[in-house]
Amino acid sequence: MTKNRRPRRPDVTTVEIVGGPERIEVPLHDHDDRWAATYRDHERRIRDALAPADVDIEHIGSTSVPGLAAKPIVDIVVAVEDITAEEDYLDALLDAGYRLRVREPGHRLVRTPERDVHVHVYERGDTAVDEYLLLRDHLRTHPDDRALYESTKRALLGRQWDDMNDYAAAKTDVIVEIKARARAARGQ
Repeated sequence: MTKNRRPRRPDVTTVEIVGGPERIEVPLHDHDDRWAATYRDHERRIRDALAPADVDIEHIGSTSVPGLAAKPIVDIVVAVEDITAEEDYLDALLDAGYRLRVREPGHRLVRTPERDVHVHVYERGDTAVDEYLLLRDHLRTHPDDRALYESTKRALLGRQWDDMNDYAAAKTDVIVEIKARARAARGQ
């Protein structure tokens, strides 16, 4: 794959959620060291599926932060050269056992049939990847913000949610606040 190549075609313009909204019924669990092992297993599975493509793969989300309670869903971000060239990655991920859940501008989400691993695919250089890593790295090293984030998640999960996406959106204000402190700590 050629670096700095422009997308060969326009990206999708709508949000497609395969299977529609899903009610959230997953409680928080204390941090489990097995989540890191699950990530490593899936990192290998993804690299094998996408070989020989040059992709970046990172463990993100709450399961990537030691000491943070989380829903037992391992989130992984994969950065590909061209998000619109689905033939370069999507079929291979589906063949590796993942199922398509979301197709939206700049982002694809595949997950395991058990729904315990979510793989977020973005184009290399997408700011969303940097944002995930900013939050992860800050929460790993700032216990006060880690505690704030966990208490927010616990309060939100005490409510009824008809769609997991609504729960995720409800965390936005706290995430924005924490990322502002993360940027300040980095001198940005």
